[in-house]
Amino acid sequence: MSKRLVSRLLGMFQSRTQVGVDKAGNRYFTRVEEVDGAMKERRWVEFKGADQDSTTVPVEWICWLNGQRKKAPTPEELAELEARRERVRQNIEVLKNKEEEERKAGVRPVKKIGKSESPNLQSFVKQQFPGTLDQQKGPEEVPRPKDATDTEDSTTDNDRSSEPTGTGATFKPGTWQPPT
Repeated sequence: MSKRLVSRLLGMFQSRTQVGVDKAGNRYFTRVEEVDGAMKERRWVEFKGADQDSTTVPVEWICWLNGQRKKAPTPEELAELEARRERVRQNIEVLKNKEEEERKAGVRPVKKIGKSESPNLQSFVKQQFPGTLDQQKGPEEVPRPKDATDTEDSTTDNDRSSEPTGTGATFKPGTWQPPT
């Protein structure tokens, strides 16, 4: 074996630093090693026991392993987060029980999804574009020249409406202009 390989294998066991241990007993290590001429920190986990189940690694440690955290989570931080998770679990259980009691008692109203009527778009347009509905003529009120047909673009700048009209048979690409 080459000298470099032997020194690297020895370095793996000698220069590693244990950073922490999680609730499941998994141990977390770090080591600074040279990669392509640059010194980089390598982080890894050694699982407790023969079962190497990565789902047992807590989120805080996953973030540290992936380099999303600069510092490893402290035992105090882990205890605080575990207590918070337990409070959330208890609150969920309380809300589920309360909801079940209301459902049994018939107190909880049935939620209707959807709308019973369509929205009033005229009030929206009046609010967003004040004065436009009063000045606009409806599509049926737009005067047309006597010789106009459906295949011609017969509207002038003064007669344009911001509302779409027609069935699409008269569509000409690039002819529509927004109202000014």
